[in-house]
Amino acid sequence: MGAPRSLLEKRNKEGMPDPRFFSASGPFQVAELAEIGKARLGDGADPQRVIVDVAPIDMAGPRELSFIDNPRYIDLFGRSKAGACIVHPDRVNAAPPTMNLLVSDSPYLSYARIASSFYPTVDFEPPDTSEGGLIHPSAEIGAGANIATGAVIQRAAKIGDNVRIDSNAVIGPGVVIGDNCHIGALVSVFYCIMANGVRLYSGVRIGEAGFGFAYDEAQFLSVPQLGRVVIEDHVEIGANTTVDRGSGPDTIIGAGCRIDNLVQIGHNVRLGRNCIIVAQTGIAGSTKLEDAVTVGGQVGIAGHLTVGKGAQIGAQSGVIKDIAPGASVLGSPAIPLRQFMRQQVILGQLARQKRSSDG
Repeated sequence: MGAPRSLLEKRNKEGMPDPRFFSASGPFQVAELAEIGKARLGDGADPQRVIVDVAPIDMAGPRELSFIDNPRYIDLFGRSKAGACIVHPDRVNAAPPTMNLLVSDSPYLSYARIASSFYPTVDFEPPDTSEGGLIHPSAEIGAGANIATGAVIQRAAKIGDNVRIDSNAVIGPGVVIGDNCHIGALVSVFYCIMANGVRLYSGVRIGEAGFGFAYDEAQFLSVPQLGRVVIEDHVEIGANTTVDRGSGPDTIIGAGCRIDNLVQIGHNVRLGRNCIIVAQTGIAGSTKLEDAVTVGGQVGIAGHLTVGKGAQIGAQSGVIKDIAPGASVLGSPAIPLRQFMRQQVILGQLARQKRSSDG
């Protein structure tokens, strides 16, 4: 059966949330969305313009709404084809001339309100395995698949040929698993498109909601997480590791990656091909690791960064800025390896001098 490349690329081409996993309410007129988001219409906005969905700023089309809150994406905002966009008053002048603007002092909060209106039931729909059965009748099971006792395969899931699913694993609605994959015991897989030859060790969690919320004066408001997890060929993910689904864009694990136990990968993270991520590392949302990046144990990588091809990050480093291709860094905050070593030598010299002066 396999997972055709068209399935892996579908979300990126179409922009809107994948209908296998998400069902939008609406449509809404721009004026309605402004009211829902507690925003005001920008100059020249068409209050009757119909919006059918939400989408990331670089994927949104003329019938979709997006938002801009992070200055890193201001260039994407200027090129966006979104029919409507939520924007802070300070960034109105950067908008394309034909875009309908919803102006808000808190664009992310306004987006959270609007996205929740489009998708009020994400993560709240009860599982459907058809009257208590463990394999839903609409699920497709490939030739030679081996499904152990207690494994649950939910509605419209597609399981490839020669797949092994161990005891008490849960495969969520609409999930696609390619050929020759091995899903370990107690694994859960939701909102995911998986290619061929993937192995998930026991306790892995794929596709849970990312850590996205806005503050609404008196309470936190969760932002619907409307992307997927795309896992390419021959990836291995270690025990009790979690990979959050995207918030709008997909979370992508590139072909050949090796991810150790107890790793946290946040929403919208993109790993290139053949990356190595060692245990207890955390990668915050929207960070990109290019091909063949190696990350040591207990590393923390901040969000919205780029780590260049072939870079090496030493154990227990704290990464707070972009890393150039091929660079080796260490420390917290992470600095070039040679600089770190020189600093350690100097600190040692200072300590010896202090001991000598103290007699």
